[in-house]
Amino acid sequence: MSRIGNAIIQITPGVEVSTTSGSVVVKGPKGELSMKIDPTITMEIDSQVVSFKRKSEVKRVKALHGLTRALFANMVKGVTVGWTKKLELVGVGYRAQSSGDKLNLSVGFSHPVEMTAPEGIQFEVTDNTKLTVSGIDKNLVGQVAANIRAIKPPEPYKGKGIRYEGEYIKRKAGKAGKVGAGAPK
Repeated sequence: MSRIGNAIIQITPGVEVSTTSGSVVVKGPKGELSMKIDPTITMEIDSQVVSFKRKSEVKRVKALHGLTRALFANMVKGVTVGWTKKLELVGVGYRAQSSGDKLNLSVGFSHPVEMTAPEGIQFEVTDNTKLTVSGIDKNLVGQVAANIRAIKPPEPYKGKGIRYEGEYIKRKAGKAGKVGAGAPK
C-alpha cells in the first residue's frame, strides 16, 4: 500500500493537464512543465481530480508509484504558485548583486563569482546578503540553490559562507590555546 501514490491530486482552476503516449503536460498561469511517465503507472483524470494506479506489485513499480504522484503534485504547485529557495550570505564583506539573469557574488575570493540563471530561474537580491532563487520547476530551483551554496559552503568555526535561510551550522571550538606555564608537557 502506497499512501503517497494512492493520494489524489486536486487540480486548481486555471491549470490544464494533458497526456500523450507516456508523458504528461501541465499548463498553468506561471508556465508549462512536462514529464515522462513509466508505462507501469497509469494516470486517471476525472474532471478536477487526478489519481495514479500501478499495474503490478513489484518493488520497483511500487517505488515509481509514489514518485510519479509526488513529481506530478510538484508540477501542479509549480505552475500555480512556484517554488523558491532563500539563501543568506554570512561574512564580513560578503554581498550579492543581480542584474537581469546574472548574479555576482563577492564571498571572500580575489575575484567576484558570476553565475548565469538557467532558463526558468530568477534571482532576487535583498539587503545585499539575502538571495532568493525562484522558478516553476522544483528540481531546477533546488539544484541552482545548491550550486550557489557550493561556491562557499558555511565553515564550522565562524559560520562564514553561503547557507540556506534558517539552516543550522554546527559550530566547532577553535584552538584550545596555550597550556598553563606550570602544567606538565
